[in-house]
Amino acid sequence: MLKTHDRFPYHPWVGRPQWSWPNGAKLALYLGVNLEHFSFGEGLGAELAPGGPHPDVLNYAWREYGNRVGAWRLIQLLDELALPATVLLNSTMLDHAPQLVAAHAARGDEIAGHGRTNAERQSTMAEAQERALIADSTAAITRAGYPYPRGWLSPWIAESHVTPDLLAECGYGYSLNWCMDDMPVWKTTRAGRLLSIPYPQEANDIPAIVARKDGAAQFADMLVEDAMERLEQVRDGIPQVMGIALHPYIVGQPYRLRALRGALKAILERRGELWICTAGQIETHVKSLPEGSIPA
Repeated sequence: MLKTHDRFPYHPWVGRPQWSWPNGAKLALYLGVNLEHFSFGEGLGAELAPGGPHPDVLNYAWREYGNRVGAWRLIQLLDELALPATVLLNSTMLDHAPQLVAAHAARGDEIAGHGRTNAERQSTMAEAQERALIADSTAAITRAGYPYPRGWLSPWIAESHVTPDLLAECGYGYSLNWCMDDMPVWKTTRAGRLLSIPYPQEANDIPAIVARKDGAAQFADMLVEDAMERLEQVRDGIPQVMGIALHPYIVGQPYRLRALRGALKAILERRGELWICTAGQIETHVKSLPEGSIPA
């Protein structure tokens, strides 16, 4: 007998109930903007080039470019295109770059939990240690005056066997950790249900650009093709979620930002067929649907 997670059963795509997002849209589109902070001289971090011994100044400074420059350019682009965002926040950013978090909040963006720092993983922690991480990160957000976060993305999308339980027990309504579907799915936890909202591992600049070494134009083309194909697919009446995951130290580089602008403009030519939203708004709408509308 294979081990299983027991969080949700298999559910085929065909034959699912047909319903709509607000305004009759069949495709919900949200942007996940990751604001991340990394420990200097230790811990985990994405790499522009293979890192040497710590302190790895090259890669640390490349990542920090996102907080100092790239994220601000990305906000300008979001304003230009009138796009909301779900901010996936390392809580140490509240001390490191509070002006950046405040700028997102001022434009009405959702603030979701993303751990304390991307220099650590939840999957390596004992349950008590992981519970403290979630509580510390959550408390830092509310202490800074922001609403209690409704959603969570684990740093490095790393879960322990009890992460969904701990999130539900801490009052979270949704998680972005699992990428197994194009529709929200209810997950079972020991504290009740937790909504799993699709978070992309394809339309995501880290796997695409850092891991697969895709160029800026290739990444931009991928976003457009993903959106156009989904708009064809939803003609079957089954609604979908498309997320776009962005990291300012990657897409905030000028040549990549230019390519991203072109991709988003192309997608927005079909704006009338989309529900452009935040992940939290997806959770709210799903909770308003009749029981059985989504897999559970």
